[in-house]
Amino acid sequence: MSAVLSEPDTLDPTLSHTRGETDTPLIEQTIGDNFDATAARFPDREALVDVVEGTRWTYAELKADVDTLARALLAIGIRPGDRVGIWAPNCSEWTLVQYATAKMGAILVNINPAYRAHELHYVLGQAGISTLIAAESFKTSNYREMIDEVRHDVESLERVIFIRTDHWADLVARADEVSADELADVQAGLTNTDPINIQYTSGTTGFPKGATLSHRNILNNGFFVGELCDYTEEDRVCIPVPFYHCFGMVMGNLACTTHGACMVIPAPGFDPALTLQATQDEKCTSLYGVPTMFIAEWNLPHFADYDLSSVRTGIMAGSPCPAELMKKLIASGIEEMTICYGMTETSPVSTQNRTDDTFEQKVGTVGRVGPHLEIKIADPTTGETVPRGTAGEFMTKGYSVMLGYWEQPDKTAEAIEDGWMHTGDIGVMHDDGYVEITGRIKDMVIRGGENVYPREIEEFLYTHPDILDAQVIGVPDPKYGEELCAWIRMKDGATPLTADSVREFCTGRLAHYKIPRYVEIVDEFPMTVTGKIRKVEMREVTAKRLGLV
Repeated sequence: MSAVLSEPDTLDPTLSHTRGETDTPLIEQTIGDNFDATAARFPDREALVDVVEGTRWTYAELKADVDTLARALLAIGIRPGDRVGIWAPNCSEWTLVQYATAKMGAILVNINPAYRAHELHYVLGQAGISTLIAAESFKTSNYREMIDEVRHDVESLERVIFIRTDHWADLVARADEVSADELADVQAGLTNTDPINIQYTSGTTGFPKGATLSHRNILNNGFFVGELCDYTEEDRVCIPVPFYHCFGMVMGNLACTTHGACMVIPAPGFDPALTLQATQDEKCTSLYGVPTMFIAEWNLPHFADYDLSSVRTGIMAGSPCPAELMKKLIASGIEEMTICYGMTETSPVSTQNRTDDTFEQKVGTVGRVGPHLEIKIADPTTGETVPRGTAGEFMTKGYSVMLGYWEQPDKTAEAIEDGWMHTGDIGVMHDDGYVEITGRIKDMVIRGGENVYPREIEEFLYTHPDILDAQVIGVPDPKYGEELCAWIRMKDGATPLTADSVREFCTGRLAHYKIPRYVEIVDEFPMTVTGKIRKVEMREVTAKRLGLV
């Protein structure tokens, strides 16, 4: 792949504004039609493997089971446009529900497996979910109990179906009530601009918002992400990232099914040893994860015992890739790892590295604009496009931008302006069109009038021989407004650092105002279920611990 980015003459090359290549056309199909076409092309190729359950499907077998489930959903009264919630960890049923709802037109509402009862109650009501498909439990969460607690307060909720129980078997048995021709008629009545998926974005304040995505949004994003990883029907993708998020169901599942590749589910939730075992045993060619997942995998005591020779590519996303980590991946033979950047509201990927990019481009940037998309860096105050090399807000436009927030037109209007999605992230576009994300606008630390971008300091701290991982935040300070605090995870067996020893390491190598005043040695960082660091929570905890509030 790795097509050369050709910028139209109308764009000023000195400004931070680029468009992606358009050599490969957009897919103008529904997800169901595209899936059927893939199954027709590759009926005997393996499509899905659930390693823990020991189950596997060819494309022909998967299509048969998806069609059966789609007919069963129609049989129980679900119609196109109805909202069907799914609350479960990664499992084969999740994938079946994803494609079955897409084929019969119900809008799949992804529910975070980490939600508690009050969050579940909000999403069920806000999305108007009529049918909830759920696991009985996961880890310490008893889903049955929480559903029982809230279901009678949700007017829209008509039925709950628990997977891997008699409920599921009873549902599938209803498929015979609807013929294949009836399903085909319903499927033919769908258009690719219909909403087909709602994903709730975790708000730092207030309740989450439901990003509403169409077939066209997520099918094309999955396809082009796969294109930039050079996927073919020979690829096998290990997907340890959650399906409830775009990383799993779009960049994972849809990237696979648009190319005839195989989806491999290593475990219901992330487990570093099970992930590497599945990668080895299933001879995966591609491995996904956020940086903390890769760090956990490569830090396993018996890491050297795993045979990862089949892996050539993969995707790292969620937060920037530390240079030291990329060196380890390359040393393991994974030379075509790509970095993706995006957000749920943009289906999700806006920029991606190409497989043959340089080491510097992979660790210093999040790649360049994806096909058929447009990006720019704008002054957060004036909205003007800034010159290349200047920091500003990253904005994106094109097929990937969501339809809107579900039943929240006011919030939609705040986020999308003339087709441009405001990301809230600070970015810098280099002269070659590659983009560096330096943090969230709200994560930027202003110390004594100096703008400090935590990413720069984190990258520097990674070079310390005893530091496994580092995150930098701003905390209140009466003199400077904000001061820097570094949360540090030590490597096994290393002597914990002190604030003095960290400052000594930084002195002479970082500007004085970038040197952390406070240091917290921790075993783990607070994270969302998708592996994003919760810096808001880190700030709150640190401010209380240090008596700064």
